[in-house]
This record gives sequence, C-alpha cells and structure tokens, in this order.
Amino acid sequence: MTRSRDPVGASLTQFAYGRLRADLLACRLRPGQPLRINELCGALSVSLGAVRESLSRLTSEGLVVAEPQRGFRVAPVSLSELRDLTGVRIEIEGRCLARAIAVGDVAWEAKVVAAHHRLSRTPEREQADPQRLNEAWAEAHSEFHGSLVAACDSPWMLRLREILYAQTERYRRLSVPLDQAGRDIAGEHRDIMEAALRRDAERAVTLLAAHLGATMSVLVAAGIDGEAGVPQSKLAVGF
Repeated sequence: MTRSRDPVGASLTQFAYGRLRADLLACRLRPGQPLRINELCGALSVSLGAVRESLSRLTSEGLVVAEPQRGFRVAPVSLSELRDLTGVRIEIEGRCLARAIAVGDVAWEAKVVAAHHRLSRTPEREQADPQRLNEAWAEAHSEFHGSLVAACDSPWMLRLREILYAQTERYRRLSVPLDQAGRDIAGEHRDIMEAALRRDAERAVTLLAAHLGATMSVLVAAGIDGEAGVPQSKLAVGF
C-alpha cells in the first residue's frame, strides 16, 4: 500500500500553489519576471519542496516557464499568443455556451441570473484606486462566465474552457489600466445573459465572441511585448 502524503506538507503545497497561481493570474507577478525559489519560500513561509512542487504544477499549466540552468520565470505574453488564445477560447467557450443553452434547465437559468446580479452589484474598480481591479469583481466575473456554460454536458469541453479562461485572465488583467473609453462591459454581460435566457444561442455566441475580442483589441492597440506585458508608460503606477 502506498503511504499517504503528510497532510501538513500537502496543505502547505496547496497553499503555495494557490497563492502563486492567484498572483500570476492577477499579474502581480509580471510576465517574464524571474521566480527565485528561496525568495518565494520566505515570502510564503513554506518549504523549498512546497515551492518547487507548486512551480512544477504551474509550469504544466503554462503559467510558468522552467529554463535549464536558469530556474523558473513567469511565462511571457505576446500578441501572437493572445490572438491564438482568444480565437480558441471563442471557439470552445462558444460551443459550451450553445450546448448549455440547448440543455440547460430552470435551475441553470436561476444560477445565471444570480451570478449576473452579483456581478452587476460589485464595483469593477477599487474605490481608492480606480486603476486597480476590484478582486471581488474578478471573482464575480469568473462566476458569471462559468455559470453561462455550467449546463454544458461535455466535461472535456468545460475542462478546456477552464484552461483557456485561466490563460486569458492574465491578458485581461493587463488591459485593466489601459484606456477602454466607450466600452460598456456591464452592458456586454447583460446582453449575453439576456440572449442566453431567451435561448437565442446564435446571438449569445456572437455577443460572447465580441466580448472576448474586445479585450484583445485593447491590448493589440497598446502593443504588449513578451516580457513586460504592456509598455510601462501605459500602465498605472504600482499595478
């Protein structure tokens, strides 16, 4: 019989993984930034093994890059990857949404409405610093998009959609401090919800594609690069 892992060690590894993943997705760890294991151990108050295992998991998810003789660093970003990710996410998430609309029941509708209500009542930006995203909004945003596709009956499509959501989340966070004048994000969410509830799959998928493509357009206009992400002149100080 295989010995079970030390529950304390396992929980510390999960803690380190969760913290690092959250910081990567929120771009608190910048694209291309070196990840020094000893520094991470001190910052997270966990063992070397917990950090190494966490970084290995994050490498397999494509959020961290492991380089021989050089250690780990945050995965870079690029316009070519952004275009590819956005196109594939539109394809996969659109299929998930269409299927959810086809088979979703009243309980699914209720979850979509509830998730949208939470999102619409949560401020998008931090009150003290409008250049920063409100983390409560980010959670509500993830819940809303997840609720739209929750009724999809293909576990593999939903799994792929989760991977793509995580990868595109870094790019969306980079777009937060940039000029998005004229974009009504709340209206985009409302329109997608209403089309889904009307069971108008074609319109809902079209609106979703436009919604996802809008974030890409903001970053294309800003000119992201592979390491820094977005030119510092266009970023809010301390983002």
